[in-house]
Amino acid sequence: MTALFAPAKLNLTLRVGPPQTDGRHPLDSLVCFTHGLGDHLRVEAAPDLRIEITGPFSKGLSAGPDNLVFRAARILADAAGVPTRAHLHLIKNLPIASGIGGGSADAAAAMHALNEFWNLNLLQAELLVLGAQLGADVPACLIGQPVHMTGTGETLAHTGPLAAMGVVLINPGVPCPTGPVYRTYDALGSGPILSVQPLPDISSRENLLAYLQAMPNDLEQAAISLVPEIAEAMSCLAASPNVRFVRMSGSGATCFALYDHEEAAQAGKNFVLKGLANRGFWVEADRI
Repeated sequence: MTALFAPAKLNLTLRVGPPQTDGRHPLDSLVCFTHGLGDHLRVEAAPDLRIEITGPFSKGLSAGPDNLVFRAARILADAAGVPTRAHLHLIKNLPIASGIGGGSADAAAAMHALNEFWNLNLLQAELLVLGAQLGADVPACLIGQPVHMTGTGETLAHTGPLAAMGVVLINPGVPCPTGPVYRTYDALGSGPILSVQPLPDISSRENLLAYLQAMPNDLEQAAISLVPEIAEAMSCLAASPNVRFVRMSGSGATCFALYDHEEAAQAGKNFVLKGLANRGFWVEADRI
């Protein structure tokens, strides 16, 4: 059996340019990952390809051919010329359609796990090319370390050391699919052509926070227009004690707050949960 962890992905920044002729958007995003918060994937032998999904967010998630884990297995097997024989058990702890790369992280974990399970010995560069066929976030999730994402998600540069900070994630329990958010963003008038600049040193908290203050998430307005609860989630986080920064991740609806350390994040989580009074929001604390 092979087991892998699929951490949540956070877009600490996300600038989005106007759509290209192929409809895809140029991106400029600082991406990082949580330490202990994420999905889990186990792979065992089977006579064919089987996907089993359990966990708190498994309800309503298809285990069929449209599932990213299923597609990742097929793409990998086709590229390597091997039969798609495996039982993949996904434990779904992250909300679906939530802007923290759950499906992309799951696909990346499946590719890494099956590369080992099937003894394919594919290099990371080969996995990145295959992963790009599944979505803009999959290559970053395959790397699993802080990266500067540009192009349409396919150009990745390691950031160097990223300041360690506590983080609270909150999701209002309302799906926020990527497609409608981008269409709304375009309808509102997408921003100017991106001028991508190299990342500064973000190894200290103050440098990282200064960079985040200067670089927005361009999709926030569009996402809030579709899911107003995002604004409420951000307000809850902004009111928490010792919070340093608040933003929406990706295309939403998950938002995050940064704190100086994980203990402060845990206190922030408790504050937010008390304020929400069991309204069904998903709230977790971790570190980046």
